[in-house]
Amino acid sequence: MFDFKAQLKILPDKPGVYLMKNSLGEIIYVGKAKVLKNRVRQYFQNSKNHSEKVKAMVKNIAEFEYIVTDSEMEALILECNLIKKHSPKYNISLKDDKFYPFIKITTNEDFPRVFITRNFAKDGNKYFGPYPNAGAVHETIKLIRKIFPLRTCKKLIFENGKHTRPCLNYHIKKCNAPCEGHISKDEYKRMIDEIIDVLSGRDKSLINKLKNDMQEASMNLEFEKAASFRDKILAIESIAEKQKVFKSQDNDEDFINIYKDEKDCAVQVFFLRDGKVTGRENFILENSAYEDDSVIISQFIVSFYGGTPKVPKNIYIPLSNDDDNDALEEFLTIKRGSKVFVKVPIKGEKKEMLELVKSNAKVTLDQFKDKILRDKEINRLCLEEIQELLELDSMPIRIEAYDISNIQGVDSVGSMIVFEDGKAKNSDYRRFRIKTVKNANDYDSMREILERRFSHGLKEIKEIQERQLKFSSGKFSNFPDLIMMDGGKGQVNVALEVLQKLGINIPVCGLVKDDHHATRGIIYNNKELIINRTSNLMQMIRRVQDEVHRFAITYHRSLRDKKTLHSILDDIPNIGQKRRMALLMKFGSIDNIKKASVEELLETESIDNKAATSIMAYFKNHEQNN
Repeated sequence: MFDFKAQLKILPDKPGVYLMKNSLGEIIYVGKAKVLKNRVRQYFQNSKNHSEKVKAMVKNIAEFEYIVTDSEMEALILECNLIKKHSPKYNISLKDDKFYPFIKITTNEDFPRVFITRNFAKDGNKYFGPYPNAGAVHETIKLIRKIFPLRTCKKLIFENGKHTRPCLNYHIKKCNAPCEGHISKDEYKRMIDEIIDVLSGRDKSLINKLKNDMQEASMNLEFEKAASFRDKILAIESIAEKQKVFKSQDNDEDFINIYKDEKDCAVQVFFLRDGKVTGRENFILENSAYEDDSVIISQFIVSFYGGTPKVPKNIYIPLSNDDDNDALEEFLTIKRGSKVFVKVPIKGEKKEMLELVKSNAKVTLDQFKDKILRDKEINRLCLEEIQELLELDSMPIRIEAYDISNIQGVDSVGSMIVFEDGKAKNSDYRRFRIKTVKNANDYDSMREILERRFSHGLKEIKEIQERQLKFSSGKFSNFPDLIMMDGGKGQVNVALEVLQKLGINIPVCGLVKDDHHATRGIIYNNKELIINRTSNLMQMIRRVQDEVHRFAITYHRSLRDKKTLHSILDDIPNIGQKRRMALLMKFGSIDNIKKASVEELLETESIDNKAATSIMAYFKNHEQNN
């Protein structure tokens, strides 16, 4: 039993982060404190001054933990990271957790890729951005691929590695096929260097070279070739123009403000570059109106700017918490590499801009609420239509859909998706790797995953009842009101057989497609039911069918890719993915790793004595046994 009295007495007089847990050991709240002793004790005294949210949370606290940090800034960052990791029930979280997009060039690969990412990491690769305008960055990538025949695949390609057959992009001259050795590492690097120059604004020499090539082609009456050079010049100039907007300057400014109603909160950010609004982002924080404005803003700043390497010199906010402001500025200054100021304007243009941002936040929140109401009403009508169409006793609030994916029987997988109140509930999605079925047999594969899913569910229900747990604590204990099979009568009959065998009574329908692979209607009680193709119900059914198919295909591809990338290194003890990549990056091939000495292995990043010994022992045993 957790001794609150004793634990509250020994709380340290230092900054840190505290984690509140419920009786199931789940983290329900994460907070930071300038002085842990003072902050944590406040929760368990003077309850009259607490908000309703805090009172509800305190009732559910069964124990707490804390982590001491060296500074308030560290506590601020750790709090943000723990909230992202655990998504505690009583913490606010960004509804739209999107960050600035970047252009990433994987320069730590022999043949780098160029693509868009929203995740910045210190991984040795080259990043450009952030780009407040996502449309502009997509256009930039499109132009880069038009000019440079880059690879777009995710294969691990090494200069001296094993060659593979090139894809379609090679045959339509959109890739130089390094996978088959059609371009050397040095030649490919020169192309990547040109891309880096263009994105860095150092494009004059490349443009001059292309102009000379264009003139030479024209003089030789090679007009098609000259036109190609001209198009490349125009594309590079277009990229350069876009890049100018996004370069970090000392006069870069961001304005952040919020708007609340009685329940939710909207956060709006305006990006000003050279005195002009070049972009904006908005975020919805549901059920957060109770939270103090300064807490929302400080948590947002850490979360938002934690995902970008570039931070503006000046950030304007409507109010600040004196305890947090110094820590925020310190955190942002480290991120930027020079002093960052977080300011609260009292009057003038900056204050007026913040009011404009707040007005936009209100519009965003109003639109969000209107959309929710419209969607809820549409979904309710759809569920009523399904109930009437299938003659169900009640509306199917929870719908589960199932699909099987394989290629010629290889790596068969099953997927289960969930729609609640007409909306996808991603947290309840489940994946199944087929264990008992050989070759391509969709019926037996479906039988297996349904038996596993509902057997698990029955077992969990029994355990929950015996242990008097909350019903929501099980992964499979929540049964659907309706099952949708991605298929016709055969798949429906398989599901009905499984349910009958387990003594479960749930209605089952099938989603059938026409000759063009578009959703045609529903099979129920061995009859195909006609649905208006333009109705909201048909749109929802199509969403369900597309989503279950997408989820199954995505899982199948991930397994296939892992299998493709499997190498002898996967079988060596103490060698995980990070070490495998480091070894391949350093030595280039399995043969070179085999020939390496212990000293050479130890020079590889993340390889210690234990790992090096494992590698040497594995290859020695492998040679003796072959």
